[in-house]
Amino acid sequence: MNSKEENNDNFNHYPDYEEDIIVLKVPSGKVPERIDTYLSTLIKNASRTRVRKSLDEGMVKVNGKIIKKASFKITGDCIIECIMLRRPPVKLVPQDIPLNIVFEDNYLLVVNKPAGMVVHPGVGNRYNTLVNAVLYHLGLTEDIEIDFNDDSSDDEIINDPGKVFASDEVRPGIVHRLDKDTSGLLVVAKTTEVLSLLQAQFANRTVSRTYNALAWGTKLEDEGSIVGNIDRSPIDRKKFAVSTKSGKYAKTNYKVLKRYSIASLIELKLDTGRTHQIRVHLTHQKHPIIGDKDYGGSFNNYKGANGEFNNLSKFVISRSHRQLLHAKNLQFIHPITNQLMQFTTELPEDMLNVIQILDPSL
Repeated sequence: MNSKEENNDNFNHYPDYEEDIIVLKVPSGKVPERIDTYLSTLIKNASRTRVRKSLDEGMVKVNGKIIKKASFKITGDCIIECIMLRRPPVKLVPQDIPLNIVFEDNYLLVVNKPAGMVVHPGVGNRYNTLVNAVLYHLGLTEDIEIDFNDDSSDDEIINDPGKVFASDEVRPGIVHRLDKDTSGLLVVAKTTEVLSLLQAQFANRTVSRTYNALAWGTKLEDEGSIVGNIDRSPIDRKKFAVSTKSGKYAKTNYKVLKRYSIASLIELKLDTGRTHQIRVHLTHQKHPIIGDKDYGGSFNNYKGANGEFNNLSKFVISRSHRQLLHAKNLQFIHPITNQLMQFTTELPEDMLNVIQILDPSL
């Protein structure tokens, strides 16, 4: 990929679907079976959802006749012609993107990720991610093709780092994630061995991660814990919510560092690491993170209040273009040297600017 392409923001994140044309002869004596079940079992990476999409679009024929019903029963000696649509494989493309590297040795590096940068390439984020930048930083020049089941929604990123970095050809391994609009510290393994050892530390909860958030409201206790299972939201499956009936156990410890008239600066430590955990837990406590459009933090929480609070809230919103959440501290044991590794970063400029608005005396 040339430099002109690398600097173009209009990358083809959503390349055209490719057609896989598949012809199958059902063995003699086959017990009748639903066609969607039969095809999803035989065709690699073809879920029943993808098979049904092909059926709905008239891309499946049995003995020359178009079949659209997923419940159609195939029998022995049928000839099935099927066109399956799929996106081409994800390519890991080394890109010359500046990185704020806090620490680096032969085994790992710690990066201060800016808000707005996606961590993993995925279906809807194939370029300009942290992985693209790290590949280039480590001296890789060739694109690396990763083929995986592409049934996820277009804006869903790869959730299994081990799958992406299973090949010896792909050196960096992302040990943990930060949301696109969350800034802060993130550790990257340079080898599969270090990746595995660091993942074990996260699984054993021996890694310490501390975040700072600016959240609406001032009524949280000085310190405490938020405990609540986290599951997909029943209203919007792209979001998460606290659930009393399902989901995974999650615990977030917090301490209020500063209270302002309409908001609080909060320190948060993860006891577990669920997707969107801090954002969901704070929203559940009616203290959504300022700027968090997915979890209630991007609208005026003081509408209808006295004029001063209402105006201040509107001004804060106008200056908050993402959830104001920053991974400030990171602590772990170096998997090779066994040294205690401790890192801290300053709050980013956008958070400091909002703090200045909330407390002009600073």
